[in-house]
Amino acid sequence: MTLTRPATAEAGAGGRGRRAATARAAAVLGLVALAALIPLLGPSAALHGTGEAAAPGVDGVALLRAVLFAAVCVPVGELFVDRLAARVPDAPAPPRGWSLYATVAGMVAAAGLASVVATGNLVPHGLGQIDVGGLYRTRDGALALLEVNAFLVAGLCALSRRPSARLWPLTAVVVAEALRAHPDTEDGPLIGSGLTLVHLACAALWAGGLLRVLRTLREWHGSEAGVALLGRYARGATVLLAAVTATGVCSTLRRMPADTVLHQLTTTAYGRTLLAKVILVAGAAALAGWARLRLRRAADPLTAFVPARAEVAVLGVVVAVSGLLTALPLPIRW
Repeated sequence: MTLTRPATAEAGAGGRGRRAATARAAAVLGLVALAALIPLLGPSAALHGTGEAAAPGVDGVALLRAVLFAAVCVPVGELFVDRLAARVPDAPAPPRGWSLYATVAGMVAAAGLASVVATGNLVPHGLGQIDVGGLYRTRDGALALLEVNAFLVAGLCALSRRPSARLWPLTAVVVAEALRAHPDTEDGPLIGSGLTLVHLACAALWAGGLLRVLRTLREWHGSEAGVALLGRYARGATVLLAAVTATGVCSTLRRMPADTVLHQLTTTAYGRTLLAKVILVAGAAALAGWARLRLRRAADPLTAFVPARAEVAVLGVVVAVSGLLTALPLPIRW
């Protein structure tokens, strides 16, 4: 009996561990499916009853844009958190990164978006419809090509001996997205591009950084270095959240004048999706505050892992909603 009891306990613990791992894997797959369904099914729900017409292929464009945003968040977050981890005394080595996989996914998404631009913002039904040479003659085409090449260079940098060099091509992607979102025909395009640039960069650091922190904490098995890293990230995330909020409000007021915001938030597809994004970001901010409170006051600071894990899941949905937001028709300035 003395021999079988530990074996039984060990088997029970192993079974519980396997069930927990299976539950986590199922939850991850569910979140990935939800993140993919939002861009694919969201346009019809957002446009319902608004009288607005969506551009051709809005579902696919929204999904590709969401993948592109996520592909920026992952490597940018890894660079950010790995630099924080290097300043933690006696910190173990960080886990293996996902930057290479993210940049490959980003390059595929950018190539898909470039093919849409190459057919006059229509969904191509064959290779013969794609005018690759025409991309060089338009502003949107040049920006689309820049994003494809930037992801390619970022992937090569991830394989090199200096993976930190991938910061520069990823910066080029963020700049291209900021310029694409504010064409020359817009009033004050440089101001709008500047706001979007800061918004995207801070959002990528926040979401991608949190994902990297959680992966690092799991690798470090709850060490004191993990608590220190989580604290450093939490302090930086507060500044990032403030910057995301401020630039988001300013960009919204540029899109929708102050006296029409409340009306357009419920009557336009762009406004409805923006309202959903605001609610999700507010939820993520509340979870971040809860995690920081646990980090400072709980007997075990690593209990902050629980709300932080929920926060990164919400931020993943925010990325999907952001991809949908870029594909919907812009609100009318009254």
